[in-house]
Amino acid sequence: MNSSYAKLVHNLEYLKLKQMITHLGETIDFMTNNQLSFVDTMIKLTDYEIDMKEINMVKAMVKVGAFPHFKEVKDFDFSFQPSINKQQILDFTTLRFIESQENIVFLGPSGVGKTHLATAIGIAAAKKRTSTYFIKCNDLIMNLKKAKLENRLETRLKHYAKYRLLLIDEIGYLPIDAEDAKLFFQLIDMRYEKKSTILTTNANFKTWGDIFQDPKLANAILDRVLHHATVVNIIGDSYRLKNHFEKEMNEKGDRQNG
Repeated sequence: MNSSYAKLVHNLEYLKLKQMITHLGETIDFMTNNQLSFVDTMIKLTDYEIDMKEINMVKAMVKVGAFPHFKEVKDFDFSFQPSINKQQILDFTTLRFIESQENIVFLGPSGVGKTHLATAIGIAAAKKRTSTYFIKCNDLIMNLKKAKLENRLETRLKHYAKYRLLLIDEIGYLPIDAEDAKLFFQLIDMRYEKKSTILTTNANFKTWGDIFQDPKLANAILDRVLHHATVVNIIGDSYRLKNHFEKEMNEKGDRQNG
């Protein structure tokens, strides 16, 4: 290794440009064989570093999103849920709805894929470096309630309000008392017409008064959520039950064959 090359590698190591070090030899060979200019060579070499930084940035955004699993739209079985418009879901992943500060509500019984689709859209947003966060409704309520007791409610509300896309999962699975419902309303109100929210629920909107134990407050929440929203009503069978029955059938077949 000549002294100039060694010095260059040392400099790149000092600057922590690992990808440029990794691809240095092949880039020099490519430059020599194709008579690349110095500028074009540097573009090619720095592209390796930029590409890796972009990959790491996306990974970090996805990690910060706190998604329950890494499931994307391509992993969803649309053939099992024909009530879902695949093109509509793909359009959501373009993030047009975020640019328009619109919301999405996935409505349907347990196990039909609401969380999967919400997560998939959230991951698509995170991959495009859009600040995104996923949280279950009960956890959100508990966190806001705790913050109120510790006199830091405003700070916590601002934390959840800052994300360009907030995913609130499983509204309606557990009852919310009237005081806690006020905390939820404050967050929805802070985000109203400013940021986009994706909600998943198994509860018909007419029953939200019972869920929040305050019909007037429930109507105020719904008014803000649905004003600029697309509701995706999923009518179908449960994936989890489908997988359970398939497993049972396979095990039964194995016993019979055994």
